[in-house]
Amino acid sequence: MTLRLYDTKSRGLKEVASHNGATSMYCCGPTVYRDAHVGNLRSFLLADLISRALTLSGIKVSLVQNITDVGHMSEDFQEDDKILTQALIEKIDPYEIARKYEEKFHQDLSRLNIKKAMVYPKASESIELMQSMIAELMEKGCAYLGNDGSVYFDAHSYPGYGELSGNRIDALKPGHKHEVSEDTAKRFHADWALWKAAGKRSEMIWPSPWGPGFPGWHIECSAMSMEILNSHVDVHVGGIDLRFPHHENERAQSNAITGQESVDIWVHGEHLLFEGRKMSKSSGNVLLLQDVIDRGLDPLALRLCLLENRYRSQMDLTWSSIQAAHELLLRWRGKLSEWAGSEPSVNLWEVDSEIESAINNDIDTPKILIRLRAIEKSDQKNKRALFMYADQILGLNLDQGVEEKTLTEQMKELLDARSIARSEKRWSDSDDLRVQLEGLGLIIKDTPEGQTWS
Repeated sequence: MTLRLYDTKSRGLKEVASHNGATSMYCCGPTVYRDAHVGNLRSFLLADLISRALTLSGIKVSLVQNITDVGHMSEDFQEDDKILTQALIEKIDPYEIARKYEEKFHQDLSRLNIKKAMVYPKASESIELMQSMIAELMEKGCAYLGNDGSVYFDAHSYPGYGELSGNRIDALKPGHKHEVSEDTAKRFHADWALWKAAGKRSEMIWPSPWGPGFPGWHIECSAMSMEILNSHVDVHVGGIDLRFPHHENERAQSNAITGQESVDIWVHGEHLLFEGRKMSKSSGNVLLLQDVIDRGLDPLALRLCLLENRYRSQMDLTWSSIQAAHELLLRWRGKLSEWAGSEPSVNLWEVDSEIESAINNDIDTPKILIRLRAIEKSDQKNKRALFMYADQILGLNLDQGVEEKTLTEQMKELLDARSIARSEKRWSDSDDLRVQLEGLGLIIKDTPEGQTWS
């Protein structure tokens, strides 16, 4: 069976192409000025799922994921970019900021069992590549030098502009914050910066044919993806928030250079809410993977929780759903340990047609999990082998077993004290003791027969 994915541009499922048994992928990477939150990680997980599905079918995947560590990194123009701003806050060198959060990004990917990309090109190390593309765009009449010394892409120069996002160029209206400072220099308000003049900025700038400055946000991905993947990307992955303007602008730049459609399939993951609200610093509800770990939960419980929803569906993540995923993960690992002694060890995994169909039909992870629950309850003799097949995609390390842990004396004393508090109906004391126990890494459940822990 051939993997089919939902293509944002055509608004339908498309078969993923392979060339001599290989498929190229590009995934928009992190802006390394802060920790990646779980919404960012959901997009990176999507690329991992697609890569695993292709690998399982015998296709070699060339995945590129960029590291945005400099430049005009959002549609909101600031005199200083986000790395420079964070460097001032933390009082360390901006390049040190970038490397610090790049390292934490890779640590989070490892914790989520997301396989490494073929290469992670850095924007700061690709300046000449971007300048070369900008110069070529100017030669083709697709870009121009504004009266502020910055270079802009002429949106009207690309006839297919808007086909990815559904926007019509004649209907676009000024509204992005950066347009306030750039409008007087641009021919049209929807044009965007390829190279920003340095102005008063003195750090993280480079010489160029147009004067000292730094790259725009969108040119980075075009330059790196086209160079490393030989001017064509089979599958381009990112969050739905990047569809416009980032991917729309990236598509126009790349296609203007290659003279053809440079990306076969655009795949976008939907928004992630937390406890019913969009994650934001102002709301104080930004969730990091470290927060999950600090609660004593397996980081792969977050991966399992995200897999309970289709990548194209908006998801409302909650602490209770992560907790439930953690408990399911432990149960399944325990089951696989039990089944290990009762199944023949000849085949590590066996293909299941329902799971295979769910994988190839746009990575339907909820359907895969429903199938596994049915297998768990069945009287089949090859349960472990079927679970191991699904885990090639799910990436939950289901065969690692359950680590046996012993209670400390402090835990025992608190459990005994809570049992007494519950028997005496001192509910407030019981709740306080639960908080202390959970802080020590225990999962407490109350049943008609009494409290249990894991």
